[in-house]
Amino acid sequence: MTKIYTRTGDKGTTSLFTGQRVHKDNVFIDALGTVDEGNTAIGLALSHLPKNHGLDSTKHHLEIIQHALFDVGAALATPRSCHQNQKLEKTRFDNEAISYLEKWIDAMEAQLPPLKNFILPGGHPAGAALHLSRSIIRRAERSVIPLYEQDDVTQDVLVYLNRLSDYLFVCSRFVNHHFEVPESQWEPHKVVANNT
Repeated sequence: MTKIYTRTGDKGTTSLFTGQRVHKDNVFIDALGTVDEGNTAIGLALSHLPKNHGLDSTKHHLEIIQHALFDVGAALATPRSCHQNQKLEKTRFDNEAISYLEKWIDAMEAQLPPLKNFILPGGHPAGAALHLSRSIIRRAERSVIPLYEQDDVTQDVLVYLNRLSDYLFVCSRFVNHHFEVPESQWEPHKVVANNT
């Protein structure tokens, strides 16, 4: 394996998969970095899920999602406007991943009490980390919209991020419910009510 440091980015630039060098604050790199943040937060959530607690399928799904987010990153690192068909095919994003998310969401929601109020992020450490993941993936989705609008990323990537944030929200509720951690409901104007 090569050294972790290459010194090629010491002047604030990096390479896309196409070979094009761009500044590290480029919109593609910003989107890539945000997807990576979301993936890292999912890793944090996984580290808080204990073994042998009946959540093996959830852990498996989250690991599949981590792989899918690397696929998202590969697609983002290969702008469709580059017209290098071989590289575009290698880094395509498969929309089957969206169907899996929807199936998993439906299965979890069938086991959860109906949501009648806004809830505060938190709960079990894994549930809280999933809430964090969800908010980061929402930011990733926002960062990808300009790339989608200029036709540099497929709609499947955008839809996947949108559906993933839904999945992570439901998964956070599912994990908290599994560990019998009650959800904290939003109480409007609570600060004012408690200080009068």
